[in-house]
Amino acid sequence: MAKHFAKIAVLGRPQDPRVTEPIAMLARHLHDAGREVFVADDLPIDLLGTRVEEPGLADQVELMIAVGGDGTMLYAAHLAMRENVPLLGINRGRLGFLADVTPDEMLASVDKVLAGDYSCDSRLLLQAKLERPGSEPPRVGTALNDVVLQRRETGRMVDFETLVNGDYVNTHSGDGLVVATPTGSTAYSLSCGGPIIEPQLDAVVLVPVAPHTLSDRPIVIAAKQTIEVRVLAREDTKAEITVDGQPLGEIRPDDRLTIGAAPERMTLIHPPGYNYYGILRSKLYWGRDSRNRAGPPRTP
Repeated sequence: MAKHFAKIAVLGRPQDPRVTEPIAMLARHLHDAGREVFVADDLPIDLLGTRVEEPGLADQVELMIAVGGDGTMLYAAHLAMRENVPLLGINRGRLGFLADVTPDEMLASVDKVLAGDYSCDSRLLLQAKLERPGSEPPRVGTALNDVVLQRRETGRMVDFETLVNGDYVNTHSGDGLVVATPTGSTAYSLSCGGPIIEPQLDAVVLVPVAPHTLSDRPIVIAAKQTIEVRVLAREDTKAEITVDGQPLGEIRPDDRLTIGAAPERMTLIHPPGYNYYGILRSKLYWGRDSRNRAGPPRTP
């Protein structure tokens, strides 16, 4: 049975002029529909709604609606996942794999969701734990897209080794490693040559970034397995860990990074007509013949 959403948060980056007007329109529309609207207390827009500190929005609501691109969706997801609040995305960005409702469809799609006509999409999350010898507590982060090992402040490669469930996999040299969920398989992982993973699969992909050895290729594993990454000592090399683009901390040769499926999952809301493969065709231009695109006339 579809859940009735009575308390709804509207979230977006008001620095983008393409976002300000849809946020105000959406907040007014939800208020007129009899819903209690919540917005961040520092949102510089005059609109109807209860203002709370942005990190606490998920504590107050039953649904979050993010207006913007996939970056906004990731930010909203990290707020929503703490309280298991479902998330709906209105795309005002450039690509929009996560935010799949177009501005023209915004009000009609929201009305369908309010009427209970929607589908729920449960997405895998990753938990990363960076442990350092000594008494320092481990640093922990949760990712909807990916956990990334990357070199920093140097032009030198990073040497590191990977293990899965305690079994040694490989020793790598390159710019780093992307560990991505199916959701993140169409993000940084894809640009590094990783495969697209259908969102309902409980799988994780490990993708080397600019590997020194061309045979060092991506590998897909079951999400229930634990990944361990260790950086090897190399002169003048520094590396760091990011979780969905946010820094978790520097990783050193004595540190231990473990990555596995998080105990919680992220729920995305989709209005009727959502089709994952349709989004892939649209965003990646599948099925379009580049030979038919207009271009400068050829000289004889």
